[in-house]
Amino acid sequence: MARIGFVGLGNMGGPMARNLLRAGHAVAGYDLVPAALEAFAGAGGQAAGSAAEAAAGAAFVVTMLPAGRHVREAWLGAGGLAAASAPGAVLIDCSTIDVATAREVAAGAGKPMLDAPVSGGTMGAEAATLTFMVGGPAPAYAAALPILQAMGRTIVHCGEAGAGQAAKVCNNMMLAANMIVTAEAFVLAEKLGLTHQALFDVASKSSGQSWALTSYCPVPGPVPNSPANRDYRPGFAAALMLKDLGLSQEAAATAGATTPLGAEALALYRRFVEAGGGDVDFSGIIRLLREG
Repeated sequence: MARIGFVGLGNMGGPMARNLLRAGHAVAGYDLVPAALEAFAGAGGQAAGSAAEAAAGAAFVVTMLPAGRHVREAWLGAGGLAAASAPGAVLIDCSTIDVATAREVAAGAGKPMLDAPVSGGTMGAEAATLTFMVGGPAPAYAAALPILQAMGRTIVHCGEAGAGQAAKVCNNMMLAANMIVTAEAFVLAEKLGLTHQALFDVASKSSGQSWALTSYCPVPGPVPNSPANRDYRPGFAAALMLKDLGLSQEAAATAGATTPLGAEALALYRRFVEAGGGDVDFSGIIRLLREG
């Protein structure tokens, strides 16, 4: 079993680190929030006094942080994680950040580094069923695969540094647009007198089928485990979807790609978050669409 340092023990990182503990790894963790650190220690983890202490001597170091600036500072700043980890350590950032920062940090780390953002939300983190989209050198990916498999079900090596982040922003742009049009269809069905169940029964077995419909249906009833059945408690918060859509449009502008539906999805989620929906699951955008 491996010695692992884990920094960022919040709603996603906390359960991911606990799954590493359940797999038998020795995990030292750190978080700025005392309650998160206490919960990790209560699950059997070693609570570190700093990020560098968590990484000291670790064969693998994992971060799950809010934004690119936090990732850059954590890895490359004074006393950063890259320097604190063991010689030959594999560095893994599971945060969702911009592609340029992911490549910058990988280039400056001085050790093999993977960008490995995730899909699956808090439920996937708890159940160890996350999807990891991984960028970085193939030998580092091979070494880290057992670590990632302890936290997820599907692990895909997407290419070199930054490829994981590229896959993540493309995937979530598709998901956001798909959820919006799925919610629009249910709003239209309501106005036409069609029940939620009737639309679900048809669309889930025909050309309207999608993950947004069959796994994360934006209305209560047809999919019992969807956030719609718990008043849209996330799940995956709309504020996080807004962040990812912003990253997708930043990437599109940098790459010279035309993504009109992605841009419209960004605008709609911005409206939803500005109206107070940031802490609501992203499928809750159906509320905005009902209001017109």
